Amino acid sequence: MQSRPALALPDKPSIAVLPFANMSRDPEQEYFADGMVEEIITALSRIRWLFVIARNSSFTYKGQAIDVKQVGRELGVRYVLEGSVRKSSGRVRITAQLIDATSGTHLWADRFDGSLGDVFELQDKVAVSVAGVIEPALQAAETGRSANRPTNDLTAYDLYLRAYAMWLSSGTLLLDALRLLDQAIERDPSYGPALALAATCYVRLCSDGWSRDPEADGRKGTDLARRGLQMAGEEPATLANAALALAFFGEDIGTMTTLVNRALALNPSFARGWYISGLLTLWAGQPDLAIERVEVSLRLSPRARVGWPFAQIGAAHLVSRRYDEAVPKLLLAIQEDPSYPASYWYLAACYTHMGRLDEARGIVDRVRVITPLVVPSFTYLRNSEHRELLLSGLRLAAGEIS
Repeated sequence: MQSRPALALPDKPSIAVLPFANMSRDPEQEYFADGMVEEIITALSRIRWLFVIARNSSFTYKGQAIDVKQVGRELGVRYVLEGSVRKSSGRVRITAQLIDATSGTHLWADRFDGSLGDVFELQDKVAVSVAGVIEPALQAAETGRSANRPTNDLTAYDLYLRAYAMWLSSGTLLLDALRLLDQAIERDPSYGPALALAATCYVRLCSDGWSRDPEADGRKGTDLARRGLQMAGEEPATLANAALALAFFGEDIGTMTTLVNRALALNPSFARGWYISGLLTLWAGQPDLAIERVEVSLRLSPRARVGWPFAQIGAAHLVSRRYDEAVPKLLLAIQEDPSYPASYWYLAACYTHMGRLDEARGIVDRVRVITPLVVPSFTYLRNSEHRELLLSGLRLAAGEIS
């Protein structure tokens, strides 16, 4: 693995949770092991004095031979947690070890056994134990205050984990993810994370031009997000995902931003929350503040794929008419995620306003391969000047105006 530049350690205890090895004989249980790690990361993130690296970055080490010191340098953390999960015959075993990445010293190791029905309690035990080792003088028991899980239905939870894995991997799997989420919600209609995640799937379907009936899908997405919000409680991801969907589908942007701020107050290490905060700030017409917030998400997840974040940073530079700064960000966004249409729309508009019309038309040709939606309405941009700047550039590149 090629070494990356070292990042400075934050001014508070910091940790990365690496993917746990799937020790089950069934390779299909990989998603279950990944889900365990996701939950442990979430539990650790509730400790406000702890800086926790996002899943998207720690999971870039999945399947690789790990040099813990190198991981610590590349992610800018002092501690690394690694382990394994075995699920068999209704039983779960989680093993974990905590390592000081600056010295390579093993600080703690333990094994947690229980029935499948105890899986949520086991996850909390891991998080509380890790926090107790890192900072025994502080109250690690804060992770236990949220022992009420969003669902007690293990089948619904399993369906959600499968859908979440698809949602992370590719936009082409959105419909499959939605089918699984529908099943989870049918089993537990009050399952907040599943409701909010399903709402964001409808955002993607509508925003990227894959919806056959945007009006109907918009209504579905809005309904799911509202139901998710009712069930969110103090669950940061549910709050932020529901707010994102409602903002996209036309609800008051200021109110939705407040909800995302609440999610970040609950979990300051929530990388996706900072990304959504930046996105909504961009939509509200504050591009410079949007860049700052997206950059926080990148620091919390320094090895995540940067396609979407860089697309939003590029868009923020574009609406600020800093075209030369926008282009490299948008080119990198396309390289990282060639399936995300917004990067192409922003780049085509940018090239047009730079007088590079032939290149803009070439980008439009590429976006036609991805989606039938060549010139979206950009109604999520509340600033009319920003919206018109995008539309005028893109329409000219698409040949809709001359």
